[in-house]
Amino acid sequence: MRHGNKNNNLSRKVGHRKALMRNLSIALVEHKRINTTLAKAKVLRTFLEPIITKTKENTTHSRRTVFSLIGNKDAVKELFDNIALKVADRPGGYLRVIRTGFRLGDGAETAMIEFVDYNDTYSTSTTTSAKTARRGRRGSKGSAGAVASGVAATAVAATAAGNSSEEEE
Repeated sequence: MRHGNKNNNLSRKVGHRKALMRNLSIALVEHKRINTTLAKAKVLRTFLEPIITKTKENTTHSRRTVFSLIGNKDAVKELFDNIALKVADRPGGYLRVIRTGFRLGDGAETAMIEFVDYNDTYSTSTTTSAKTARRGRRGSKGSAGAVASGVAATAVAATAAGNSSEEEE
């Protein structure tokens, strides 16, 4: 029975599951985006995100730890040299899983897993510009009120400046 066991075994034994996670991790690090089943993508995210967190600290110990988990020198070099620099200021959530539908052959639900910082379509600069471009129906009244309050603030500042110059004389 699997009481309290939250690991998804993917219907594989331990060695096969470790090899699968290593191969998927190497492919994702190399290509920055891969397509796989939804279950494998979710397990890969839980496997790879702590490894990416370890790459933020570029020490010999962290390199050896990451190499022991992934087992590919090129992937480790890519993680520490390029990916760690892009995710340095991100507190977590380095990977994104997007559902892509169902496979025709067996009906398995497929997903695309990718690095968040390597997708230009979902970059934060485009979403913020879209938010600032939105205007409500009451935009003209609100802007007129802001202009009026700005004029009033300028008038108050001018009178205060006039009063202070009179006091000096």
